[in-house]
This record gives sequence, structure tokens and C-alpha cells, in this order.
Amino acid sequence: MSDVLGLGLTHYPLLAGTDEHMAGLLRWTLRDPGIPAECKDPASWPELMRREWDTDGGIAAAAGHRAVLREGLARCRDALDEFEPDLLVVWGDDQYENFREEVVPPFCVLAYGDLEVHPFELMNQRGSPNAWGLPDDLTFTLHGNENAARRLADDLIQAGFDMAYSYRKREGTNFPHAILNTQLFLDYEHAGTEFPYPIVGITVNCYGEHAIARRGGLARFADISTERLDPAGPSPARCFELGRAVARAVRDTGKRVAFVASSSWSHAFLNDKDWHLRPDTAADQRLYDALVRGDYETWTAVTGKEIVEAGQHEMLNWFCLLGAVAEEDLRLTWSDFVATDVFNSNKCFAIFERRHA
Repeated sequence: MSDVLGLGLTHYPLLAGTDEHMAGLLRWTLRDPGIPAECKDPASWPELMRREWDTDGGIAAAAGHRAVLREGLARCRDALDEFEPDLLVVWGDDQYENFREEVVPPFCVLAYGDLEVHPFELMNQRGSPNAWGLPDDLTFTLHGNENAARRLADDLIQAGFDMAYSYRKREGTNFPHAILNTQLFLDYEHAGTEFPYPIVGITVNCYGEHAIARRGGLARFADISTERLDPAGPSPARCFELGRAVARAVRDTGKRVAFVASSSWSHAFLNDKDWHLRPDTAADQRLYDALVRGDYETWTAVTGKEIVEAGQHEMLNWFCLLGAVAEEDLRLTWSDFVATDVFNSNKCFAIFERRHA
């Protein structure tokens, strides 16, 4: 009999590195000559940011941030194990990985079987040892389900979504880390190597106008002034409707399916109005409060322009999840909002379960 579970979690790449490197993006940002000197002065920073930064550049605070994130991930894994899914459907952003200049679809089903992936590739490129002290070239098997993914893509196309799909990852680039880190972090104790559940990834063009312009990532303000923006990504409302369509597609499969949104919330390096120094906590808090209330009208009223202005690009994955949650009338049974100014992005965790009479 089909049944569903909803999970929201982070795929924060710097969690895979050591505490000494967790504030590395802020250190890099502070070297940007395009940011006014007064904004870089810790005396001008909010109290939380000064406290996290302290006198050691965030190293001590990183241990506390890691502990809170691990606790949230463990809660999600416990719910997953109790549910015993046949399959995870994971919405995650493609950050200049499979989506490159040749083609950038709004959504893409990854119809892959089992793949050997390199979980520490991204951290190696950033010069950080991995948090587990394991060999840099470690690989693990990312379990997939090609047949389930093919059927899902076909069902979505039949339902009116012009869904892209992929049978093979792009050569010469990193595997989409939003999907890879979902397995890595849900199996944190074993660095992803003992995760038993297959994953069907749906990558979302969360970066939209910055997908190619910023190669899905970091940019200096001198470059931003002359950047050529890309077409917009899918709207929040369209992502919500995709989530509904996915829920309808799996309803009659006879499978137990966990829907997963894999992303942090607003990102400092995308928050241009605050000089890339901190995430937009006020914008995140507004949506978190609505999530706790079950107020999805507030979510679907958000525009793509508002998402970009707040640096909330990757939250489009959560709009997909909440569409599925709304379609199945799941109940929020636990959540946590983790605010930070120094560690690049606010994080949220959530568990949605079937209502019982």
C-alpha cells in the first residue's frame, strides 16, 4: 500500500569539512574589495554575528553549529527508518553541475541506477579536509531506481509538466551535491557509505538568473555590476504545483515514498543587498512561521523576484516539498529553524507525517 512521509533538511557543503573551514565563505567575502570597509568591520555587525565570529573567526562557534545540524539530521533519519521507505524522492538544486550552458531546464528527473560518487570532491576543491578524516578519494554507492524514475518522469509529462530527464550524469563535473549530500548527511555516522534507501533526484533550476551568470555560486561585487543575467528559474508557485503532481504520481504505485527537500534557506553569498555578509533571516523567519502554522497561501504568494532579493534561491526545493505535503494533507510533527550569520545560510529541518484519525 502506498504511503508517504515528508522531510526537509540541509545539504550544507561546509558541514562535510572541518570546523576550522566552516566560516571559510565569510572569510573569502571579507576579502572582496567591492564591499565597503565599514560593512566589513565587526563593530557594525549584528550581535549574533559578532558572537559567532568572536576572536577566532568562528572556529569555536562552528562546533556548536555542527552539533545542532547533526541533531536535526538524526531526527530526520530516525523518522525515515521508522517509516521504512521503498524510495526517496529528493528535490535539490543543480549548482552548475548537470545544468550548464548547453541546456538549463527548470526541472530534471535523474533516472539513474546505482552510481559510485565522490562525496568529498567539493570540499577538496575548497581546500578543506573532510570532517571524518577519511581518504579524500573515498567513494560510496548512491543508490538509485531507474525504473521508478522513468515512470515518474512519464507520469509528470502525462500530467502536463514538460519534465526533462537524464539517464547519465555529465562527465567532467561534480555530481549534484544537493542529492549526494542528502545521502551523506542522513548517514552522517558512516559518511554515507551504509545508507540503504534508493534515491530518485529531481534537480531544480533554483539559481535561475544566476545559474550561468554566477556558475551557480560565488561572485565578487565588481563582477556583479557587469553580469549578464540568465532567464528566471521556475516560480515558487510552479514548484509548489510540481510537488503536488509528484505526490499524485506516486499515489497508486504501491510504494512507501519519502519526499525530501534538500537545501538550506537564504544564503549570504546570494544576498546582494547585505553585501553577501549574512543571510536574510527576517525573510526566512517569515516563511518559517508560516510553515509552522500550515499557512501555504503565504508560501505560494511569494514571487520569484522576492526569492532572489532575499538570497532564498535554494528554497524552491522546499516549495516542491510543501506542494507534496499539501496534496497529501501531511501534518508537521517536528521542525527546527537554525539561524546563523557567520555560517553562510540559515537551516531548517522538518518532518511531515500522515494525519491519524
